[in-house]
Amino acid sequence: MLLNKMQEIYIELIGKVIKNKSKLEKALDVKITNKGKLVFVDGPAEVEYIALKVLEAINLDFSIDTALLLKEENIEFHKINIKDITKRHDLERVRARIIGTKGKALKTLQTLTQCNISLHDNQVGIIGDCEEIEDAVQAITSLIQGSKHGNVYAHAEKRRKEKRLEDKNLNIKNELK
Repeated sequence: MLLNKMQEIYIELIGKVIKNKSKLEKALDVKITNKGKLVFVDGPAEVEYIALKVLEAINLDFSIDTALLLKEENIEFHKINIKDITKRHDLERVRARIIGTKGKALKTLQTLTQCNISLHDNQVGIIGDCEEIEDAVQAITSLIQGSKHGNVYAHAEKRRKEKRLEDKNLNIKNELK
């Protein structure tokens, strides 16, 4: 007999989860319980996996609706730990580079990569299409390593144009068939 073991995850932003518990349970088709900041997820294994990813995204300060996008098949979640990429000790300055003045750098990156990006403590969360997330990870990593904003944007813009051209060429080929 195979017993389904309930999954657990530590959630720093527990208030957000508790406030939206019924919405999350309904959308994810799981039972959510908590003991302090420890959250337990109970349901079928494949659903539990998605629920844990959603909770992890919420813990990185994504909105509930953005985190629930992870239910879709082609949407991925990627987490970058700033400390894994840089040896610098002034992490406040690194975070400031990612955010930019009044959040402009973060907004620009979200627009260019078409991904949702959130920064919480020393972790960056990225939610987006499988094909787009790679560019967002590259852009964030470059900023953390100290690349100039202009260079990062130019590279992201170039990748976006290349993808558009690929899509156009694919459509033309399909029309010719």
